[in-house]
This record gives sequence, C-alpha cells and structure tokens, in this order.
Amino acid sequence: MATVPAVVAPRPLPIDDPGALVDSETEVGAPGPHDLLVDVRAVSVNPVDGKVRSSFDLSGGPKVLGFDAAGVVVEVGPQVEGYAPGDEVYYAGAIDRPGSNAHRQLVDSRIVGRKPSTLDFAAAAALPLPR
Repeated sequence: MATVPAVVAPRPLPIDDPGALVDSETEVGAPGPHDLLVDVRAVSVNPVDGKVRSSFDLSGGPKVLGFDAAGVVVEVGPQVEGYAPGDEVYYAGAIDRPGSNAHRQLVDSRIVGRKPSTLDFAAAAALPLPR
C-alpha cells in the first residue's frame, strides 16, 4: 500500500476554521476487480463535500473529501473493461470511499467517463455534478 499527499478533514469543523482542512498523507491500495487507480489532476467542489465535511463519523479518523474529479488512469483492476493506463477520465466518486482530494484515488470504473478531449482537466472535473 502506497501513501500519497492528500487534503483531509481531521474532524467536523466550520469551513472557516483554520483546522477544517489540513495537508496530510493517505494510503492508497491496489485496484480491486473493477477499480481504476487515477492520478488526480483536478477536482471541483460539490455541495456534498460541505455536508460530509460538517458531519462525518470521527471513528474512521480523518476523512479525505472530494467527489468530482478528473485525471489519468495509472492502473486498472483485473475485471475492468474499456479503460487502460494513460486514459483521461472524469467522475463523481462515491460516498463510501476516500475522496478525490488526494494525488491518487481508487474509483469504480463503472462510474467513470472518458474526459472529453475538448476540455482541460479543470473543466472536466466540474462536469459530474451538473451532468
């Protein structure tokens, strides 16, 4: 299991509190059967981020927030179809997994789309919520 830089919420705090979000490290394992390991290039803020940040369960420790993201596939799980390392993708993530506010993220390939070639990573990361 590798560690990567991440921004975490150490505990539920108002967003204007200086300790609401802090630089940290998080562990990222190998892809599961349907997972993509994504090198995250851009994230956007989804209203769910604020709700999760203000009310998550402390028993799980600090939480990596972030849902909407775009990046480049680094590795694929054994049952992944249609994606390969080097593919540019975007997605909205899942509430039951660590979020996209990390340098790398595991995401289920079945909720991922190919990044439109006409968009840069920042614009693609802004797509999942309104789409």
